[in-house]
Amino acid sequence: MAKFVLAGKADCPYYAKAELLADVLQRNLPDFHIHKICVHPKVWEKWLEDTCASNDWKHSSSPIIWRELIDRGGKGMLLGGFSDFLEHAQGYYGITSDMNTDLMLKIAEENGQTKELCMEEEIHRHMSLKPLHIWISSALNPVCYSLIPQLFTPGLYPGLPTFSLHLMDADGSEEMLQGLKMETEDLALHQLHEVTVHSDHAQAFQEAHFIIFLDDLQPMCGSNDEKDDKDHMISQVAERFHCYGQLIEANARKDVRVIVAGDSFVNLKCSLLIENAPSVDPHNFVAMTTQLEYEVKTQLAQKLSVKTADITNVIVWGNISGCFHIDLQRAKVFRYDGAIWGPDGFSQQVMEIIYDWKWLETDFMSIVHKHRTTVSSKTNKATAISATNGIMTILKAWNNDASPEDVFSLGVISTGQFGIPAGLVFSMPVSFSGGCWSVRTDVTVTDELKQKLNACADELKMERDIAARILKMHDASPKADFSDSLPQ
Repeated sequence: MAKFVLAGKADCPYYAKAELLADVLQRNLPDFHIHKICVHPKVWEKWLEDTCASNDWKHSSSPIIWRELIDRGGKGMLLGGFSDFLEHAQGYYGITSDMNTDLMLKIAEENGQTKELCMEEEIHRHMSLKPLHIWISSALNPVCYSLIPQLFTPGLYPGLPTFSLHLMDADGSEEMLQGLKMETEDLALHQLHEVTVHSDHAQAFQEAHFIIFLDDLQPMCGSNDEKDDKDHMISQVAERFHCYGQLIEANARKDVRVIVAGDSFVNLKCSLLIENAPSVDPHNFVAMTTQLEYEVKTQLAQKLSVKTADITNVIVWGNISGCFHIDLQRAKVFRYDGAIWGPDGFSQQVMEIIYDWKWLETDFMSIVHKHRTTVSSKTNKATAISATNGIMTILKAWNNDASPEDVFSLGVISTGQFGIPAGLVFSMPVSFSGGCWSVRTDVTVTDELKQKLNACADELKMERDIAARILKMHDASPKADFSDSLPQ
């Protein structure tokens, strides 16, 4: 079987003549097959240059014809232009073309008009799709592999049928990102319009509706000083998220919604994004506390011999990945096997059930602080499943009306509630309604709780001050490579 490829400019008369000859050959020869590529005149030269470069050919005119060696493997064999194709047809098949010049020009004109119409239709189709643009930063993080399939859960984004997923990783290789793109495309999701990958920041967060940050930077190698280690990590976080914030300001939609996840300096990252994207509403940025909140519920459930889902309304205050306080004043337990039983929906206050106050103040906090590290050490992997669940919980509540009774812990910008300094990103109790979150005002803050919140706030202010000092030094020195792609 002979398979030929014919490519040329849409308005080229010789492409039209070669096309007609190829049709005659295919109609009369059962083992002759032709594949046509009609290229718009504006992109023909670039297309021809790229095709010849990839195949190590030399050809400079329209059309170009080559034979695909489908039975032998390897690259195609260049035949040449129209004259070469005509000579080949005459020599091998005894068939020639007698198309006159007027017909050649008429068909070439029709081809050009048809190509223009097809391009206009394609542009119109792309514009009418209006997909939801979701960006994931640090896309090679293990969390991303479990997150991507969940992002396309039906009903998660009401009224938006198509999605464009953009996978970015500042530290990853293009090859690994391409592999992740291929896996995502293999999911064969009807709602998925396109997947793009980005190993640089030239087009970061373009037209973004949602951005999910999974970035977690590593401690300094070989350092034995905890303070130096922390300062080094804050330096990395400050430079990177300062850059990310400016890119959001320059490229993203003004109604973009941002979720910051991770294991280190989550509040600080969110704060830096807010500071450097001043035209975006600060209420559109949140730091994920949900994973930590569920880890707390797990320990309480094990203590009370119930399922984790039977514990509700736990509040986590403060610095999500640092100094935080667990507040059980509203926490409830369902289906507890105790002296009092009730119908479905009956609950009891956790503080009335747990009598082991010493455990709450000592072992409980220690276990919670070490829980994620303990899980990772047993699996030798990041806690990807629970992180994914936390992100999905926020997305579901943010995009769909949650029950007003549901209490969520979330790192959000403070406006001075509960005496927390304004401007800090602080984990506090919120509820979702109408696609927006609001801080719960029905929470009691005792003097004891106020002291603990102040300690959390002091740590966050210290982190922010270190980051500000580093960025000030950074601005006074030559720009780092990481921010070379920032808009000027």
